[in-house]
Amino acid sequence: MATNLTGSDLKQKIRIGILFGGRSGEHEVSLMSARSVVRVLDGKRYDVTLIGITHDGQWLAGDHALDALEKGNTAPLTPVTLLPQAGQRTLFALKDGALTPYAELDVIFPVLHGTFGEDGTIQGLFELIGLPYVGAGVLGSSVGMDKALFKDVMRANGIPVLDSIVLTRRAIEQDIETAIAACEKVSAYPLFTKPANLGSSVGISKVRSRSDLYEGLLEAARFDRRVLVERGLDKPREIEVSVLGNDQPIASVPGEIRPSDDFYTYNAKYVDDRSELIIPANLSETQREEIRNLAVAIYQAIDCAGMARVDFLYSESSGEIYVSEVNTIPGFTSISMYPKLWEAAGISYPELVDRLVSLVLERNADQQRTERQYRRSA
Repeated sequence: MATNLTGSDLKQKIRIGILFGGRSGEHEVSLMSARSVVRVLDGKRYDVTLIGITHDGQWLAGDHALDALEKGNTAPLTPVTLLPQAGQRTLFALKDGALTPYAELDVIFPVLHGTFGEDGTIQGLFELIGLPYVGAGVLGSSVGMDKALFKDVMRANGIPVLDSIVLTRRAIEQDIETAIAACEKVSAYPLFTKPANLGSSVGISKVRSRSDLYEGLLEAARFDRRVLVERGLDKPREIEVSVLGNDQPIASVPGEIRPSDDFYTYNAKYVDDRSELIIPANLSETQREEIRNLAVAIYQAIDCAGMARVDFLYSESSGEIYVSEVNTIPGFTSISMYPKLWEAAGISYPELVDRLVSLVLERNADQQRTERQYRRSA
């Protein structure tokens, strides 16, 4: 695991861009996470540039960008952009069709949850530029984001997942009765309907009947063109593990979520304060070790980097453990499980952010060793 920033790193401030908001149903969650990150950045270590992305995809920068996006008053902010040109780490201001340098960046921290942020798309832009960034690369981000593809990769690696089916929005809208019949072959009720590419429980429904399923399919299809329908467990325990590192990741102790709702809904995560976070989870040492080992195996199977939170479902009645999903940019608010689990291991929130930046620099140094041009020997 990478260490904290060293003295040599601190001879000059690291110019870090914090990117938040985005074109996603998790836009508001991103703002909350970004505010927590910004609050702990040490001004002696970092020169911070705030970059917000609006719901319609406009990039805006300014010292009060977080406040502006939260209040919907973005007029005082500066429209900005990055150019997809290798080595060009300048953030440019856009004015009257002209580009002028706005800020130089050494590292960017995309505190972006959901589509166009956690799915490999923005990571692809950073890769084209050669701009070091926090979190998983294009592959890990895209596989981790797509719940259906993620399940296929887990099955290929012998990691247990729940039975499921994937339907397209078109199939649901053109013949919902056939879609419902296909879903009911997966398992008896309850089932879960989920957008294949989204997080924070946005668009997820627990369905207990055919009428529920009808509504759940339409709700999930609002947020993605692909819908995952998954077998539900009877009162499973929700176990989460934080993972940190690049090629040699480590896993935290498992924690448990006891949601205030029937499952860990958006409301239970971010609105009310009645959900319980239990750290460490009340499991045997053997179970904890099994889950931690699984978390690392999952992280490596999809080539994650920097950080991820791996979520599991544990059936006490059968003793079986299933992986639910991996979040390559997990919730990063001060009360989110990812930082809370590391706090329990003695890594404070500010130190965690420092380590993530160190991991970016470590990975970037390794990537620089990759040859981009083939020269045949004589």
